[in-house]
Amino acid sequence: MLEACRSGLRLLFAVLAASVSATPALATTATGKLGAVAAEHRLASRAGVEILRSGGTAVDAAIAAALATGVVNPSSSGLGGGGFLVVYTAAEGRTHVIDFRERAPEAATRDFFIRKGKPDTQASKVGGKAVGVPGEAAGFALALERFGTKSFAQVAAPAIRLAQEGFTVEQHLASQIARKAPAFADRPELAKTFLHADGTPIAVGETLYRKDLAATLRLLAQQGGEAFYQGGLAADIVAAANAEGGALTGDDLHSYRALERPPLIVPFRRWQLVSVPPPSSGGGTMGEALSILSPYPLRQLGRNSPTYLHLLAESFKAAFADRARYYGDPDSVTVPLKRLLSPEHAAAIRRRLSAVRTLPSSSYGSVATASDSGTTHISVVDRFGNGAALTTSINTSFGSLVVVPGRGIILNNTMDDFSIQPGVPNAFGLIGNEANSVAPLKRPLSSMSPTLVIAADGLRLAVGASGGPMIISSTLQTALNVLIFDLDVGAAVQAPRIHHQWMPEMLGVEKALPVSVRRSLQRRGHTIREFNSIGAVQAVEVIHKGDQRMVRAVSDNRKGGIPAAE
Repeated sequence: MLEACRSGLRLLFAVLAASVSATPALATTATGKLGAVAAEHRLASRAGVEILRSGGTAVDAAIAAALATGVVNPSSSGLGGGGFLVVYTAAEGRTHVIDFRERAPEAATRDFFIRKGKPDTQASKVGGKAVGVPGEAAGFALALERFGTKSFAQVAAPAIRLAQEGFTVEQHLASQIARKAPAFADRPELAKTFLHADGTPIAVGETLYRKDLAATLRLLAQQGGEAFYQGGLAADIVAAANAEGGALTGDDLHSYRALERPPLIVPFRRWQLVSVPPPSSGGGTMGEALSILSPYPLRQLGRNSPTYLHLLAESFKAAFADRARYYGDPDSVTVPLKRLLSPEHAAAIRRRLSAVRTLPSSSYGSVATASDSGTTHISVVDRFGNGAALTTSINTSFGSLVVVPGRGIILNNTMDDFSIQPGVPNAFGLIGNEANSVAPLKRPLSSMSPTLVIAADGLRLAVGASGGPMIISSTLQTALNVLIFDLDVGAAVQAPRIHHQWMPEMLGVEKALPVSVRRSLQRRGHTIREFNSIGAVQAVEVIHKGDQRMVRAVSDNRKGGIPAAE
């Protein structure tokens, strides 16, 4: 266990150092009366607002922004990945969830990544075996059918235009390309897109074209999302993965389905937080932490007080410990959400916690055997009062590094989100148990946390993040900053954050957290590690002033985003 923790610590630092930006500047906001989109790239936010202005719904706009993000920030997401969508329909006052998480190939057995009796942690991260069956195309098709008013062709039009006509490379993508340039040099499909002929990386300010991807998007626009899973495109995806040691088949793609799942609804004071259930751990982990925190006088403690941050960290540790023990694909294992989110479970945890010291790792959850570069989040509110929180991912930066030749699709490495062996950390330092072991057609556990906050008069906040396990802590802290501490959404996103995921035994803090607060946390027993940034949040707040309704979108400058509104 000790060596796993040390390995997890090294992995966590390596991945997060690659995915964060410099110390964030002020968060960027956009305010409108009709609708707003917060995405991690200005062109993606504009694509979403373009659809809103044409009469589209929040779901239409979210998908347009996501497809555009897959073009302009291909290290973060794209058709080769998957994710989750939470929807609020104002007319009926209901919430919905679409699960388009990737799925293991049928050939993926429990020992898929075991070689000579030992886990092959590289094979789960790079190459064909790392590729799960992508779900994005199916998820977007289902979402448009259920909650959209636009066709796939209409919502894909901005992304097609950007891919065909080119776009200016910005800082986040340039930094990711530069970091991955040595690996791209040995991969012709990546090299021809992201490197110059002399092997140097495309840089900030240069124009990047993705014409292969434009052709793929046009195919889906003409034939619909199902074209991804059959015919020549599916055959090319299978061939690309298997040429690098994968195990995909045409049947794996043809049988894939996006699913509607009941939303996970967590009552918190006078609001409801609506998020995603398993196979994402985001909603449940946030919900358990909230249940633990709920009785404490959080507002009186103060947002940046050592006691508040200590209790927040302790709640995260307890919830992440239960995540490691219990969470997995609900179609394969039973996740005891009712018990984990119960007041009785929260009370039992609080009885063990101390306000003045942290506890050994064995004190949290049961430990008998024991994700941002590749994720994007989009928040949207439309003129009808509908909301969409959409998180989609190819897992780590540029996924598996496998590209479908002639198609422009970068395939995910989501198989690394399984517990390839109990106690072995993944790329984010997370460890898991049998519940998240590899199995045929199973969906791996995720940290994605697209979330809507519902008040008595309707939608209050759409929020989510990218950043591996820091998604969970970033999303929850932003929501608490708005709901408990009455920060406007810009200040809520900008505020310094902390992160704890139980293992490794480390409390991450951002540079902006005062030194005096850090020292107090150290006196309580926390091992402090400083990060430039923790997560990257995109949020839209609904503001009522008298009879006036405004929407304010915020894109987190930790990843260089710029929102748009109308």
